[in-house]
Amino acid sequence: MLELSHGAEWLNQWLLSWCAPWVAVTIECVLIGVLLLLAYSVLALFYIYFERKVCAAFQCRRGPNRVGPWGVLQSVADMFKILIKELISLNHIDKFLFALAPYLVILASMLCFSMLPWGSGLQIVDFNIGIFFLLAVSSIGVLGILLAGWSSNNKFTLIGALRSGAQMVSYELSLGLSVITMVAFAGTMSISEICQMQSDGMWFIFSGHIPAIIAFVIFVIAGTAETNRGPFDLPEAESELTAGYHTEYSGIHFGFFYLAEYLNLFIVSGVAALLFFGGWAPLHIPGWDAFNGVMDWIPSTIWFIAKAIAISFIIIWFKWTFPRLRIDQLLALEWKYLLPINLVNLVLMVLVVCFGLHF
Repeated sequence: MLELSHGAEWLNQWLLSWCAPWVAVTIECVLIGVLLLLAYSVLALFYIYFERKVCAAFQCRRGPNRVGPWGVLQSVADMFKILIKELISLNHIDKFLFALAPYLVILASMLCFSMLPWGSGLQIVDFNIGIFFLLAVSSIGVLGILLAGWSSNNKFTLIGALRSGAQMVSYELSLGLSVITMVAFAGTMSISEICQMQSDGMWFIFSGHIPAIIAFVIFVIAGTAETNRGPFDLPEAESELTAGYHTEYSGIHFGFFYLAEYLNLFIVSGVAALLFFGGWAPLHIPGWDAFNGVMDWIPSTIWFIAKAIAISFIIIWFKWTFPRLRIDQLLALEWKYLLPINLVNLVLMVLVVCFGLHF
């Protein structure tokens, strides 16, 4: 499989050949930042169109079909519309925290987005504790949501923010335990090492036996709740709380929350692809050398993005299939069912590792 790190090494050497090291590092950081923002924006536009088409198919509708061929430019038109909308100034609010909240949500989303393994050798930063860092920075988003509800000086936004906070803090436990289960199986928290281990053999979803399958199911459920998507979209319960914690936001500030929700969908799907389906690693079947050779010809970046989009489809399927849960049902699902199952599953995975039962 093509090693994409050679391109980064060539660029670094070329920059060092004509400028100082600190200038080269600055240029590389700016280029990476621009590419991340570009990928962030393009993926958000794609996901908005993708979900509209998927939910339309579920409901026997056409979905976007007027702006551009097959409606592909509808998301672009909506982007320009939200960019030119007025930012309404409110009275009797904490203006600093009100303005800060959407940027905190975007910051958490961007930090997680930058940690994803986009391909073989194509990773922004490779920490030896990459999974730990990913879990840590993902928790910043709940601060932005709580600040948005509290600073708006509106009881409905405050209730929506508290609902979201309770939901995200609760389901972070199951999300974290699912991740820890697979980290225990892999024996490392390095994202690149986790991908490399699965590129040499089978994906963890196959080699990790039943505990890996249980961890994947719980991860997808908890990830859906963590991103405030249906049927766990209580913070946006329109019939009760208008638009929840972002009711008072307008223009691009509202767009930031909307943008982060769709990119968090991709991030959750990307982490699931990393932990359970090999990340950028192609599918290999032991003994099938010809098949494995064909799989290696597919670029690693395509493998990763295709896996993430496939898992995103499952999460979108949830939203347009199940009705919204009540707050007591949502919390009961986590504390009475998912969390105990996760704890038992973690013990099972430790036994699998200790007795060498994995493939």
